[in-house]
Amino acid sequence: MATVRELKATARPSVGKGAARAERRAGRVPGVIYGNNQPPLPISVDDRELRQRILAGRFLTTLFDIELEGKKHRVIPRDFHLDPVKDFPVHVDFMRLGEGATIRVSVPLHVQKAEASPGVKRGGTVNIVTHTIELECSVDNIPQYIEADVSGLEISYSLHLSDITLPAGVKPLAREDITLVTIVPPSGYAEEQKAAAAAAAGAAGAAAAPGAAAPAAGAAAPAAGAPAAGAPAAGAAAPAAGAKAPAGGDKKK
Repeated sequence: MATVRELKATARPSVGKGAARAERRAGRVPGVIYGNNQPPLPISVDDRELRQRILAGRFLTTLFDIELEGKKHRVIPRDFHLDPVKDFPVHVDFMRLGEGATIRVSVPLHVQKAEASPGVKRGGTVNIVTHTIELECSVDNIPQYIEADVSGLEISYSLHLSDITLPAGVKPLAREDITLVTIVPPSGYAEEQKAAAAAAAGAAGAAAAPGAAAPAAGAAAPAAGAPAAGAPAAGAAAPAAGAKAPAGGDKKK
């Protein structure tokens, strides 16, 4: 069950730029409640209280019961505008929620167990590619954040949307399998990998060289043993020497 906060508001009797400026001068922020097949309801909320709610975080995924003239309206903030110079809220929109309604929300991604990642241990850096995930869920089941466990990631490996388990009843709106987190290699990592590959190739070549010499030595063995097996070759020389004897015998005749 999602946590519901309380927020007090006042009905605005008039709308328009002039009325909105008057509300801001009075220390209030103009806004509107809309949705659930009911007409828009112009309101204003206390500037200081609204700032605190926004700065507390997760403002756009928090449910509020807005008390207005003795009646409570279950809403969720859908948008707010800040002054571009002074950075204080100048307008806020709330969407009225019906019982059992399903909404689309943008939920932050929280990276978990980064220190256990083998890639981080080797000098890599966690790079959050997707900071928020668009989800569809019931108003009573809005997750505060989605966890991304990167404890198994090596350098240059990534975690995708399909790799995480979403809460029951929550489904992503993205059609593709988006990348959430990547472990970025440290500076000089590519050069180190090339040097390691070159060293490995050199070691493999050195290991292969003695194996190639062995057959050459084995080939020499038959050459050295050729006289034994080649006793015929030595025997061939003997008849040649014996051939001189008849030649000598011819002279005696």
